[in-house]
Amino acid sequence: MDRIKSFIKNLKAFDVVLIAFYIFLSLLHIIFYDRIEEPLYWIAVNIFVIAFTFMLAYMESKGESKFWVILHYWYIAPVILLTFRQLHFMIKPIRPYDYDELFIQIDRWMFFGYDPTHVLYQIANPVLTEILQIVYGIFYLLPIILCLALLKDKRYVAVDYALFSVIYGFYLSYLGYFLLPGIGPRFYLHDFATLNDALPGLWLTNFLREVVNTGEGIPSGTLNPAEVVQRDIFPSGHTMITLIVMYLSVKLKSRSRYFFIPVGSLLIFSTVYLWYHYVIDLIGGAAFMIFSIWSGKHIFNWWRGKVGKEQFSFDKH
Repeated sequence: MDRIKSFIKNLKAFDVVLIAFYIFLSLLHIIFYDRIEEPLYWIAVNIFVIAFTFMLAYMESKGESKFWVILHYWYIAPVILLTFRQLHFMIKPIRPYDYDELFIQIDRWMFFGYDPTHVLYQIANPVLTEILQIVYGIFYLLPIILCLALLKDKRYVAVDYALFSVIYGFYLSYLGYFLLPGIGPRFYLHDFATLNDALPGLWLTNFLREVVNTGEGIPSGTLNPAEVVQRDIFPSGHTMITLIVMYLSVKLKSRSRYFFIPVGSLLIFSTVYLWYHYVIDLIGGAAFMIFSIWSGKHIFNWWRGKVGKEQFSFDKH
């Protein structure tokens, strides 16, 4: 038992959140075994990820090579994308009803009967669309940039906290996708098939849209894309994670905040302008972000206390 406890203590707080979420997904595969495509495959993938996480934590604790330290930080990036991909096969079979009509009605109530995407269309132009599509496309780089900036200053505890906050935020947003699935205004309020013609950019917009579409399970040529696209609009993960990164860059007094504040603001605006989200999705993302930051610090410090490490504080780290 003592050896098991010692083994578990090698885990970082972000490892614990990842493992807990992968156990949760595996339980869903078991509960909804008859609905989900290839549940045994995904359960096996989840077990592998959990085992790999334990292995990384153990190898880093031995302190024999910096390779394991680096890999322990960087393995998170592909795992987040893998988790997002797994949800593609889970949400619609488990939650077949989309809540877009509800989101549209809430938006119209807030905006006096108007749809925000239609209102913003009045200012649309190819230059603005190009800029915003590029900004939207760098979303996954924002947490990486923040962590690199903290690593450059050798603020290792702050890096651990930032990684934990981002991963915890991602997984909370994924829970939201199960609660209120939806596909967004580009399908419900606009014609997805004519998106490139209706909201054109300059040089990179169409390519970047195709990258986003492929990541959501609807590469070019997909039949009935609205039926198979990822259910991932509420809360807006782009809004939630961007706000977390912006908040941490300010609270940690990172010089990267001068980049994140303007770019992050544009990114959040782009989610509605580019027809990916309703405004209520952004409000949901902000609410989830507040809860994530509030609860996340308690969870992070609880785990550090369990493994005998100093409590995290913005003032000290």
